[in-house]
Amino acid sequence: MPYITEIKDLSSEALKPFVSSNEIQLRRWFEPENGIFIAESPKVIRLALDAGYEPISVLAERKYTMGKADDIISRMGDIPVYTADSDILTGITGFKLTQGVLCAMKRKDLPDASEICRNASRIAVLEDVMNQTNIGAVIRSAAALGIDAVLLTPACSDPLYRRSVRVSMGTVFKLPWTYLDKGAPDYVGELKAMGFTTVAMALHSNTVNIDDPSVRSGQKLAVILGTEGEGLKESTIKSCDYTVKIPMSHDVDSLNVAAASAVAFWELCKK
Repeated sequence: MPYITEIKDLSSEALKPFVSSNEIQLRRWFEPENGIFIAESPKVIRLALDAGYEPISVLAERKYTMGKADDIISRMGDIPVYTADSDILTGITGFKLTQGVLCAMKRKDLPDASEICRNASRIAVLEDVMNQTNIGAVIRSAAALGIDAVLLTPACSDPLYRRSVRVSMGTVFKLPWTYLDKGAPDYVGELKAMGFTTVAMALHSNTVNIDDPSVRSGQKLAVILGTEGEGLKESTIKSCDYTVKIPMSHDVDSLNVAAASAVAFWELCKK
């Protein structure tokens, strides 16, 4: 059974994972082993547990321990559960817990890109996307709209950062994802070698509309999206089989990468 502890000492060493706003420190918590991450809200924590992530400790508003989170706590084994009233938790974390529960969990080893691409027919690739909200939103759209896996270049923000996990609504635990190898700059060539038709989402002079039938005619398709502002690297665009644009109105030239990804996934994953 979990050991439920009423919080009295706000400087307790055990609360450090929840107090820390430094995501890099959390990633290095057990260095050289994998670090930890924080899952927020009962729904997201359930998805993480279902996906096999190992909980370390829980921080919950008192009313949640016998309410919306009681089923979660019953699954935690003998790990510590720390609890207090809402105002005390706000003082600890620095923000109001709108969902009442945080869970510190161990990270897993990430799979190789070739492993998660082996049986995938539609994948998304994020190139140097650093905004945590966008990472979470893109993965949520990918999970909802038929993408089989997500690959990220090494410069991308971490999908297990707290904001990304929250924005994704836990889909980071349902959809396979991993980072591309730092030592493989020609990832487009590697995707082609795995049989993927590569599609760059970019504002470019030589583009085809996203609904062009030839774009999604390939059995395996990789949709590549870039960061806000700069977009994809020119070398990436030149290496891809297609450069695709989304037709727009009212002189709007582009969409936020998360919005563009939803449009692209919807169109390109049609059967």
